Amino acid sequence: MAVAPYFCTMWLHKKQYETEVDVAEEDVLVDDNQYQLILWNDDVNTFEWVIETLIKVCQHTPEQAEQSAMVVHFKGKCSVKNGSFDYLKPMCNAITERGIGATIESQA
Repeated sequence: MAVAPYFCTMWLHKKQYETEVDVAEEDVLVDDNQYQLILWNDDVNTFEWVIETLIKVCQHTPEQAEQSAMVVHFKGKCSVKNGSFDYLKPMCNAITERGIGATIESQA
């Protein structure tokens, strides 16, 4: 069993500490949050419809949904949810069924 060094950076009371931890390669967990659900801007859907969709489909608070809608409007796209592909796929389908552009992208 190979052991790889893993450096963990910690901030404690505004001071940085770095600790080396030996972790067996087999024990490294796969990150389930390796995908992100991206919402895309368009000239068709209203802010209200996008906000309602984010609240209903992604369980955003009204404030989160409004902020995401603004980011999409000004930046062209916005990551609205992170998770595994299987977790995000039904949300992506529900958003696109409502006529809003959405994709799932790898964070890697």
